[in-house]
Amino acid sequence: MTPYHVTRDIAAPPETVWSILTDANRLSDGSFSIIRIDGRIAAGQSFKLWSTVDPKRAFPIKVAVMQPAQRMEWHGGMPLGLFLGNRQFSLTPIGTGTRFDMRETYSGPLKGLITRFIPDLQPSFETFANALKAAAEDTP
Repeated sequence: MTPYHVTRDIAAPPETVWSILTDANRLSDGSFSIIRIDGRIAAGQSFKLWSTVDPKRAFPIKVAVMQPAQRMEWHGGMPLGLFLGNRQFSLTPIGTGTRFDMRETYSGPLKGLITRFIPDLQPSFETFANALKAAAEDTP
């Protein structure tokens, strides 16, 4: 299985994109394929996320890496590393704008079994990137 991946060039500085990317209330406004986030998106913090992909299921996530206006990683999965999901966000300055990149990869001994049951996340990745671009470019 190839990782899910999306890239967008956004006509806004990395700091603007970052402020949206780390705002749990903004991300759960309905336009990002996220229904709800309980908790804060901050370094070392854990939170729960509900997505339109599986609205009845809460995904426990830990913010494992946070370099403001540059990079962030969310980790989730099963105990003992049996299955791990890693979502990486990166922001790269390009001129006066930002290249946004988001990818998700999986690992662990149960990866082959579990990934067969994961629905296609690419549409939600596209929705997320489009919403981030629209929100950042609409921010004064």
